[in-house]
Amino acid sequence: MAREKRRIKKIDNITARQVTFSKRRRGIFKKADELSVLCDADVALIIFSATGKLFEFSSSRMRDILGRYNLHASNINKVMGQPSPYHQVENCNLSRLSQEVEDKTKQLRKLRGEDLEGLNLEELQRLEKMLESGLSRVSEKKGEFLMSQISSLEKRGSELVDENRRLRERVVTMEMAKTMALKEAVETESATTNVSSYDSGAPLEDDFSDTSLKLG
Repeated sequence: MAREKRRIKKIDNITARQVTFSKRRRGIFKKADELSVLCDADVALIIFSATGKLFEFSSSRMRDILGRYNLHASNINKVMGQPSPYHQVENCNLSRLSQEVEDKTKQLRKLRGEDLEGLNLEELQRLEKMLESGLSRVSEKKGEFLMSQISSLEKRGSELVDENRRLRERVVTMEMAKTMALKEAVETESATTNVSSYDSGAPLEDDFSDTSLKLG
């Protein structure tokens, strides 16, 4: 039986949309990497999320691949003559996007502590504030995580205390029941012994009476 084709449409649930975006993005990046390795091809992918966050993949330097693309597009425009307004807008957007990618890449390198030689004092101070702000957010998130763990451990400890108390009560109850059973067994055995002694003593008195009668 053929599987029903899934209809492609926008996911309304924001959480499900973000999860799907993350999975599909990793999948397409993996496929692009496999394509570049298997076919020895230069591959570049640029993705902007719904929130405007940039994701990129390139089998080599992104700048080199974009440069090759621009050169190729320029050669095509020269062969085909004057580019149309649509192509002009597209090239403008591509140039803007390439510049944005390059700026974001530089900013990322600076946040990693790379390419700091050409920065002046003001730029270094601005970068320091960005790092301090990021570190503060990381510390805050770490504190929330630790407090959550502590709360979970305290809850678990309280549950263990209650469980130990119930176990102690159960052991005490079992010991009391065992003691009562043992006491009843001892009393029963003692009563049985007394009855047996009484029964065995009665014939002795009869024999003694008969002997006395004979002697008399």
